[in-house]
Amino acid sequence: MAAGKSGHSVLLIEPTNRIGGLVTSGLSHTDFHSLESLSGAFLDFANRVETHYAKTYGPDSPQVKASYHGTFGEPKVNLAVFHALLDEQPNVELVHQHLLVALKLTKSRPQRRIESVTLVNPQGNKRTIRGKVFVDGTYEGDLMAMAGVEWRAGREGRDEHGESLAPQTADDQLQAYNFRFIMTQDEANRVMPVAPPGYRREDFVGVLDAIASDKIQRVFDYPSKCIFKAHLPVLPGGKYDINDVSRGLVRLSLPGKNLGWPDGTPEERQAIFAEHLRDQVGLLYFLQNDPKVPDKFRQEALQWGWCRDEFLDTDHLPPQLYVREARRMQGVHIYTQADSEYAKEGTRAKFHRDSIAMADYGNNCHGTHHEGPRFGGKHSGEFYNPVPPYQIPYGVLLPKDVNNLLVSCAVSSSHVGFCALRLEPVWMSLGQAAGHAASIAVQLNQSVKQVDVSHLQRNLHADRSATIYISDVLPDSPDFAVVQWWGAAGGLRKLYPEGTPRKPRGKKLHGQYTKAAPWHAVEMDKTLDEKLGHRWRALAASIGVPPDVLPKANGSTTRGDFIRAAAAAARQ
Repeated sequence: MAAGKSGHSVLLIEPTNRIGGLVTSGLSHTDFHSLESLSGAFLDFANRVETHYAKTYGPDSPQVKASYHGTFGEPKVNLAVFHALLDEQPNVELVHQHLLVALKLTKSRPQRRIESVTLVNPQGNKRTIRGKVFVDGTYEGDLMAMAGVEWRAGREGRDEHGESLAPQTADDQLQAYNFRFIMTQDEANRVMPVAPPGYRREDFVGVLDAIASDKIQRVFDYPSKCIFKAHLPVLPGGKYDINDVSRGLVRLSLPGKNLGWPDGTPEERQAIFAEHLRDQVGLLYFLQNDPKVPDKFRQEALQWGWCRDEFLDTDHLPPQLYVREARRMQGVHIYTQADSEYAKEGTRAKFHRDSIAMADYGNNCHGTHHEGPRFGGKHSGEFYNPVPPYQIPYGVLLPKDVNNLLVSCAVSSSHVGFCALRLEPVWMSLGQAAGHAASIAVQLNQSVKQVDVSHLQRNLHADRSATIYISDVLPDSPDFAVVQWWGAAGGLRKLYPEGTPRKPRGKKLHGQYTKAAPWHAVEMDKTLDEKLGHRWRALAASIGVPPDVLPKANGSTTRGDFIRAAAAAARQ
């Protein structure tokens, strides 16, 4: 979208018959904490989802309220919105069901270049595409890997990047996968599950001991003491986004069963997909139908089914598996645990002058290994790390030695670092940054590594995409771009008095959602005090803004006055 809006021709290659990744395949309760963290492409998308519900059901309808500002959309609605967005872009051509099978590179090192890619469709017809810049937006990093870019799967040891959340020694463990089913209790829209291919009753009898304990009280619930996490609030249409129960006794995610996925062939990935489907649909079918299941649990389970109006081409089941982590590029900047933790001073996370996106969720891992039996054992490698809102530098998108490739999902990171980036709003922001960077590179005939990050940031800010978290100047504000520019220059560091208590998240609203993170406001109407004014003038001078055009801290000048004046002078 971002590249197309910039006026360049774009070919969007979708390996499946459905665009949108997990956003259209069941992940409808989006992972973020505060609405103030949403900007750019994701905020535009969410606003359009909300508008869809308002136009369809009325602005004060339960559906609009249930959509939570458009961030909780039904998969079919999310899909329709993505297609509407693409329909607005005449420069973007979309092709479905084309798999990458070959790639041509210039052979000279250290800076190689992708000349072309070859695709194949289900009929076996091949198509070779030449391009000036390529973006790998796959969860797995397939284009990146075929280009010979360095990548990694598994976990680093604790000492490699100094990460407290990492294991003591490196291993091949990978964050587990599961499906994000969309289910309903509405009889009119309910389709009852059937036994999946390969179903074997003996695989599931172990769950009987689990449900006999007080650690499992319901089949479906939120957030714990259940087997299927039915996210709340309910989605529009009376639908539920179903997920793995964090730290639960019975898990949907299957650590170890996905190790062949990152570098697997299409056939190997299909086998892993089928194994997860057999396990997770089979578990539900067992709970609904097996006579040994206590009546209390069986009758509750029978109230739930697939949604008749979702995933029509795949028997109402999500067409994609939730690939939480696969390959990770080892590029120009390897994003680690330290990148999303507090800076040594102040109330913000580590400052990145070359930031091209931001987020507020934190490092989140559903587990990488399972100890004990399938039912009643325990996941290890699980963590949920609260951090302040954090920035993401441009280098996470850049390979070291291919000069016309950007990687927006399988980004350069450690395992722990990736667990703060693996969120759909973040991937949308990184995709938006990649699109603008590609456009600049094409326009100026540059390597993607030669792109001036300040130029890229200006384009992103103009496109309402934030590169630093600011709680009180949001994308709809006329001051958004100038305040983001000032934040990118470093103007918002240590804005609060020394000793201000650090609190990474705001007051809880519901579930994982909170009010704005504290101590991240600019307070544009606040009078500029002399100490801050002196520091800001020095910063302005360091980036080429003449001090004589800047207002002084004279008791009437506000912070907003100074930032607007500095931005105006910088544009001249």
